[in-house]
Amino acid sequence: MNLASVPIGTSVFVDANVFVYSYADDPTFGDACTDFLERIELKDLHGFLSASLFSEVAHRLMTLEACKSLGWSYAGIARQLRRHPGQIQKLQEFRKALDDIIAIGIRILPVGAQDILLAGDLSLTHGLLSGDALVIAMMQGHGLTHLASNDADFDRLPGITRFGPV
Repeated sequence: MNLASVPIGTSVFVDANVFVYSYADDPTFGDACTDFLERIELKDLHGFLSASLFSEVAHRLMTLEACKSLGWSYAGIARQLRRHPGQIQKLQEFRKALDDIIAIGIRILPVGAQDILLAGDLSLTHGLLSGDALVIAMMQGHGLTHLASNDADFDRLPGITRFGPV
């Protein structure tokens, strides 16, 4: 199922890739993700995001902006930025995007130790990487069953309905 088919009024957990595709103007997935985020802003949908994924979005948008504005390769970009902290101070767009994400009305969920412990259990049970397992742990902890994500690994989890960009 795609993001456009999420029923009005649905509460949906939003994975980091949806924000990255939208704000980075991805040629394949960007428009669908932007349209989906606009539905959250219009209150047609109730969006949720964990604080840890919000941080991941910040990092990915920062590195993509650095590659674009500085002409650096994505391979090793974090190391390059660590070596050139003055370049980080020149980046502005990623920070504006964070404000935009808050402004659309998405609810940022705090991540606690119990969420991480549950994620560890989910990794062992379902063979998920820790970040994906934390998504499921957060969803379970907040009674959410709908997920906006381009990551098909979530399709093997019972009780989760994933909506992808296309």
